[in-house]
Amino acid sequence: MKTDYFRKHFIVSSLLLSIFFVFNCGSDSSDEGSNSSSILITGSLSSFGEVNVGSNSISQNIQVKGDDLSANLSISVTANFEISLDNVSFSNQVTVNKDIANAENQTLYVRFSPSASALGVISGEVSMQSNSATTRTVNVSGVGLSTAPVIGINVSSFNFQDTPVAQQSASSTLFIDGNNLTTAIDLNVTEGFEISLDGTLFSDVQQIPSGSVNDQTTLFIRFAPTALGNATGTLSLVSAGVETVEIVLSGTGIPVVYNYLTFDKERLAFGGGFNQSATQTFNLHDDLTNIQTIKMYVKLTCPNEGCDEWDVYANVKVKDNDSGELYELGRYITPYWNDNSQLERGFEFDVTDFKSLLTGSTELRIRTECWNARGYEVTIDFDYIEGTPDYPYYAVSRVLAYDDWSSSGVPYGTTHNLDLDKMVSIPANAESTHLRTIISGWGQASPAIAGRTCAEWCFRTHDVKINGVNTFQHNMDALGCASNPVNNQEPGNWQPDRAGWCPGMVVPYRIDSFATNMAGSTFDFEYQYQSGWTNDAQNGNAFYATSTFVVVKSNTPINKPVVID
Repeated sequence: MKTDYFRKHFIVSSLLLSIFFVFNCGSDSSDEGSNSSSILITGSLSSFGEVNVGSNSISQNIQVKGDDLSANLSISVTANFEISLDNVSFSNQVTVNKDIANAENQTLYVRFSPSASALGVISGEVSMQSNSATTRTVNVSGVGLSTAPVIGINVSSFNFQDTPVAQQSASSTLFIDGNNLTTAIDLNVTEGFEISLDGTLFSDVQQIPSGSVNDQTTLFIRFAPTALGNATGTLSLVSAGVETVEIVLSGTGIPVVYNYLTFDKERLAFGGGFNQSATQTFNLHDDLTNIQTIKMYVKLTCPNEGCDEWDVYANVKVKDNDSGELYELGRYITPYWNDNSQLERGFEFDVTDFKSLLTGSTELRIRTECWNARGYEVTIDFDYIEGTPDYPYYAVSRVLAYDDWSSSGVPYGTTHNLDLDKMVSIPANAESTHLRTIISGWGQASPAIAGRTCAEWCFRTHDVKINGVNTFQHNMDALGCASNPVNNQEPGNWQPDRAGWCPGMVVPYRIDSFATNMAGSTFDFEYQYQSGWTNDAQNGNAFYATSTFVVVKSNTPINKPVVID
């Protein structure tokens, strides 16, 4: 019979008790007062160890003698133990005539006889009494073992780490202890989980042979999700004559993610041999069939000399190979004095709209408008996340692109000759059409509006006109700069709310979705900045750096929209 975890626990406990009993076999006081009679005990009893319930241990014995007893010696023992004077007939009580007890040592046999309910460590005592003597006791103990078949486990549930669909988690271990089993243990697990007896070959069914069911067995379990989202399952352990044991399994299936590192700590600065921009070509994911989302992450780190002390305009662009134009993937404003290391992966951008450009050999440009030699180290990486795309085919065209620098935006509150009116033709098979705009104001031009200078601070509302009608609005107002998690920007003035952006934060992209798919239509587009304010030229210029793109999607291959000046 093998020793499982619980039995080991019982043995340790009982050994400790037996050591105590050897050195403390009598619980009465050694001071017998004025009594001239006494009960003398020679020897000791150790733990009886493991004994199946309903059976008896091998007996142990001690020597008992009376000294000038005036009454018979009565000896009794607590439940689950038995005593005998001849090692043949056992009961829970025996009596020794006082004359015999006084004459010579009597051998007392003791054994452990656990009842059906006496499981685990069982303690008791042998008590010896005579009217004229102080009562003496001897402690006894044993471990009662069940004879019923049982499957023991060390864990009743497993919650696995998030695991990409069609991949496998790290395995967890389950210890299985059989007792009194006579047949094999059949193991089976529900879909989405796998089991193994060797940690190498996994399947949904395993078996512990009958010859080893009563030994401890290690089972390896892992999560192998077949679908996205939360998954629950059951591991069942089945053997004849014993109730089936079930273990609850759970985990979350997450999308498969392909990661591509592009710029890696690229130093951008002004002076010191550095440039404010860098352009490189990278090989990105080349099969977009089952790519649902593309995320871009921008990580800023400070060079050894420290970061730029100002909040500066910065962005990432991708080259459209057809036109040679650069499309703004994302824009951010750097923190004062610091980097964005408080964000695990830096600034996050959803750039799925540009998936038709972000495939294969791809040219990217990064720019940070620093005006000192410190600048930043810029790292860019992309996550291509598997899933079912809303539409398998995307195309994108540039509508407005006044976004190279903060000062190359559209002048506000003064006349200019920049073209804000376009004509856009949508392909006939378009099934979804939307505009994507990034806009941020720059400058401290006066007069102030409600104490806020333009265009960095003044809250304005701009309109997007479609066929001459105000169709979409962009509110350039507070984003809650003081709650920015990139809050290590002291002594910079980072907490007050700007108009539609914050230092150390992504400049939000604004999605304007058409109510219809616009398939085959041609419409007039105009971006109109809120009127009613004129720059008095007393405090510099105001600019709105603006980029707008038109994105179409379809279930069939689709051409880019055509944009005409």
